Amino acid sequence: MPSPVIPEAAVARILALPLWRGEPLIEPLTGGRSNESYRVESDGARYVVRFGDDYPVHHVYRDHEAMVARAAHASGLGPEVIYDAPGVLVSRFIAACTYGAHDIRANAEQVIDLVRRFHRSMPERVSGRPNLFWVFHTINDYARTLAAGGSRFRDRLPALSRLAAEFHAAQLPSELIFGHNDLVPQNILDDGHRLWLIDFEYAGFSSPLFDLAGLASNAGMGSEEAEALLAHYFGAAPDAALKRAFAAMQGASLLREAMWSMVSELHLAAPGVDYAGYTAECLAALDTAVDGWRSRFGRLSS
Repeated sequence: MPSPVIPEAAVARILALPLWRGEPLIEPLTGGRSNESYRVESDGARYVVRFGDDYPVHHVYRDHEAMVARAAHASGLGPEVIYDAPGVLVSRFIAACTYGAHDIRANAEQVIDLVRRFHRSMPERVSGRPNLFWVFHTINDYARTLAAGGSRFRDRLPALSRLAAEFHAAQLPSELIFGHNDLVPQNILDDGHRLWLIDFEYAGFSSPLFDLAGLASNAGMGSEEAEALLAHYFGAAPDAALKRAFAAMQGASLLREAMWSMVSELHLAAPGVDYAGYTAECLAALDTAVDGWRSRFGRLSS
């Protein structure tokens, strides 16, 4: 029987899917800030049912996410997609441990190998419109959305935009890869034999530094760990310019996450998610990163 904590509307949506033999067993999965996910067992097989709408304010479109998820499976990097329709994605459940920050630091080379495979193999698999993820455009667009929506942070937007410009000025010319662009630890799974990537709603062509910066920031890596990460990805120790660009991209990653949460305060209402609390957490992490950036590199003009 379905768990009593699952909303009746979600149970009805799951039961209506044309996938089950008999009444499936349903359990909620936690952790998403913009989606609802459930583990479903039917006829001895297990699946993940993920509900999520399009969120234009976050540049999230579910048809694109489903396409990337299928491409990731074809590349041997993500779980098999069983079914998708507007607002729902059903994937094969993988019996695996969800990574935490410590796991990324302890297995950094394996994680980087996985991410590099994603970057290199996905362009041959993805199709449709060439989705682009450029963090500095996203930050600027979030600033416009927050101003238009009367955000409680609107007085801080000019300073945040100047900070984004400062981080942007430190960037180097880069190859264009296909990035995951949301490498929080829980989007990496370990089944005991190999690693998997999940949740592709922000995936698109990007700079490799954004994924690497997100990994380092979300795992709480120090500067030496981060530089070892760069060396493993690029095959050589980073020079001074790359170190500076990477540190700036870490700051941009944290700034984008903080502004994502600010926008979500206005436009999302996922059950049980405290967006205001998450915004405060993100801003604290950003302040720490900015202090570190300024102490190492000073202030750059835009």
